[in-house]
Amino acid sequence: MTSSSDLTAPATAPGASRRALAQLFVATVTWIALGLAAGLFYREFTKAQGFPNGVSGQLALVHTHLLALGALVTLIVLALEKLFMLSASRLFRWFFWIYNAGVLLTGAMMTWHGILDVQKAEASKAISGIAGAGHILIGAGFVLLLITLWKGIRRSS
Repeated sequence: MTSSSDLTAPATAPGASRRALAQLFVATVTWIALGLAAGLFYREFTKAQGFPNGVSGQLALVHTHLLALGALVTLIVLALEKLFMLSASRLFRWFFWIYNAGVLLTGAMMTWHGILDVQKAEASKAISGIAGAGHILIGAGFVLLLITLWKGIRRSS
C-alpha cells in the first residue's frame, strides 16, 4: 500500500525543477500556437463555408479556450513552479499530463462539434460525452494542482 508521503516525496534529480520549467514553457508555447491556429482556422473555415459573419458557434470558442485553459494556466503554473517548486511532488507529473490531456480532448471535441455546426450537420451525442470526459480530466488536473500547490506552500514555510 502506498502512503501519502510516498506520493509527495521530493523528486530525486536536482534538475527536476529546471526540467519542469522547460516542460511548462514548451507547453505554454504549444498552447499559444494551437490557440492562434484555432482562431485562424475559425476565421478562414467559416468564410469559406459562407457562415454568417458575427454568428458565434462552438468553433468560435476553441481559440479562447486553448489560450485561456492551455496557455494562461500553464504560464501561471510555470510561475508557481518557480516560487514553490511544485515538481518536488510526484503529483506534479500527474497534474501536468492529466490536465493537458483534458484541455486537448476538450479542444478537439469543440473543434469537431464546431465544424459540424458550421456545416449544419447533426452532431453525435458521443461528441458531448467525450468533451465531458475532457472536462473531467481538466477538473482532476486542477485538484492535483491544488494539492501540489498546498504541499509546496507548506514546504516553503
